[in-house]
Amino acid sequence: MNAKDQEIAKKVIEGIGGESNVSSVFHCATRLRFKLKDTSKADKEGLSQTPGVVTFVESGGQFQVVIGNNVPEVFKSMMEQSNLKDAESTDSSESTEEKGSLLNRAVDMISSIFSPLLGALAGAGVLKGLVALFLVLEWITPESGTYLILNAASDSVFTFLPIFLAITSSRRFKTNMFVSVAIAGALVYPSIAAAQGDLNFLGIPIVLVTYTTSVIPIILAVWIQSYVEKFFSSFIHQSVKNILVPMCTLLVVVPLTFLAFGPVGNIISEGLASGYTWLYNLSPIVAGLIAGGLWQVFVIFGVHWGFVPIMLSNLGTIGYDTMLPMLAAPVLAQAGALFGIFLKAKNRDLKALSGSATLAGIFGITEPGIYGITLKYKKPFILACISGAIGAAIIGAGGGRAISFALPSVLAIPAYVGTGFATTVIGIAVAFVLAALLNLFLFKEPAAEAAKASAVTTDGQRVSARPEEAVSASSVSLLQKEIIVSPLEGTVQALDSLPDPAFSSGAMGQGIVVDPTWGRLTSPAAGTVTTVFPTGHAIGITTDGGAQLLIHVGVNTVRLKGQFFDKKVKEGDRVEAGQLLLEFDLEQIKAAGYITATPVIVTNSADYLDVLKTTDASVKNGDYLLTTVV
Repeated sequence: MNAKDQEIAKKVIEGIGGESNVSSVFHCATRLRFKLKDTSKADKEGLSQTPGVVTFVESGGQFQVVIGNNVPEVFKSMMEQSNLKDAESTDSSESTEEKGSLLNRAVDMISSIFSPLLGALAGAGVLKGLVALFLVLEWITPESGTYLILNAASDSVFTFLPIFLAITSSRRFKTNMFVSVAIAGALVYPSIAAAQGDLNFLGIPIVLVTYTTSVIPIILAVWIQSYVEKFFSSFIHQSVKNILVPMCTLLVVVPLTFLAFGPVGNIISEGLASGYTWLYNLSPIVAGLIAGGLWQVFVIFGVHWGFVPIMLSNLGTIGYDTMLPMLAAPVLAQAGALFGIFLKAKNRDLKALSGSATLAGIFGITEPGIYGITLKYKKPFILACISGAIGAAIIGAGGGRAISFALPSVLAIPAYVGTGFATTVIGIAVAFVLAALLNLFLFKEPAAEAAKASAVTTDGQRVSARPEEAVSASSVSLLQKEIIVSPLEGTVQALDSLPDPAFSSGAMGQGIVVDPTWGRLTSPAAGTVTTVFPTGHAIGITTDGGAQLLIHVGVNTVRLKGQFFDKKVKEGDRVEAGQLLLEFDLEQIKAAGYITATPVIVTNSADYLDVLKTTDASVKNGDYLLTTVV
């Protein structure tokens, strides 16, 4: 297991208040979704500053920690180093579920049932689209064995969707999974699926319904199963419980499903599909504007899960869905916005982040780009929403349809083959290109970040904000100035906020305070180590540009007499920017009652015209921190 993923998992567990504060946890495509016993115990600020964590969201009764593409690896690492269990196998009826609004509980239920299936549904959906494309291009024929096998591979998950939902629903409602699968199997049993005419059960008429590809009937059936099982388990003797409880449950739930839950669930499914179709038919363009403009807002709050049953109901009842292709526009619009920022950004970190987020967005994963860039700077997010609305309106006007379920991305394009395909492709392209152009011309990179990118060294080489690369004295414009990067990761505070007059008064020199969230101190510039206190709590460096820096970890930490500090350098050592100078046990220092806020002081400030400071609220090792100006 990757050491970085293990460290992220460890910090996340600490950040959500420890294992004891977790009722259940599972993950979706980009997020760890916790149900916490007490959300007030979560260290929200600390989580936001944790490397590898994009952000956190509280929505749908869940505490969602956004990780990004590598969330499966972090989740697996978290499971291995803790006693936590996947929500699929834990009690979902904890008291936390009873809290919150009906909407929150509904979203939580839908997400827990559908989240484990999305990978299989999306993969099969894309394959189904490709098979349809191959038929249109006449690469294969409906009579060929190739088509037979590929069609079975792509269609099986949809045909037998009730069985897949029975598995996830049984975990959600804490009931016997194999009995749930048996109920679902009865719904799609060949003789049942082929039944025709007037049928009855013990004289009660049966309403024949097609249950393949259905969603709601099996969820209702498994929900009722959870109560029926408890009822029979309450009085059947232990010696025969393993046989009689499943038998009695099947005997009750299967007939009731065919007589009541199935038809009612089917009516609900058809109602959802008909309601959306009615709204869509009123004005496909308006439907596109609304869906395209608001979809990423729904994603931010995690309520987009509520639309999955509608999409699947449309596919199951009318054979296609018009919402899915429209949603591809806002997804690709976010990717386009990120691409526009990538083209315009001067700061190397912003350019690298926007470049990788663009690629992830093209393949349907937008959260890292949204939380890390577009939402952070606001205007790019709004421009992307506008572009997505326009693209979706074009798709709606052209009657774009999805013939199978696929997560919105460029990979899903084969699923849109058929009616409105050309318009769908045009709408997606317009959303991407328009968002890219709008951000290319309208996005203004923050001055502080642009300043980081503009610095060049005296030998003409660009200064890097990355901790592993060297930073040295620089000459820019008419003023000589030197960039000092942050030696720590943490929140930024003004020097006068420090409860130590020697530093807060400015008597030691100008500077800034970083309250660390990580016990790792790196060199803020290239230079020479001039002082290493025996206790390890403070280090002095003279940079190649002549700045004399003092980094003092915490307040009064000299009293620890070196405990919890591990020095990595000695006086006289030559260091480069980003080189590890010191490691310290942040939690132990805090537990001992000491403030860990760390001043970074230019002790020879009088030699400079000014010492400029970052305006960022938080920094990471290697981020821009100070500029000395002569």
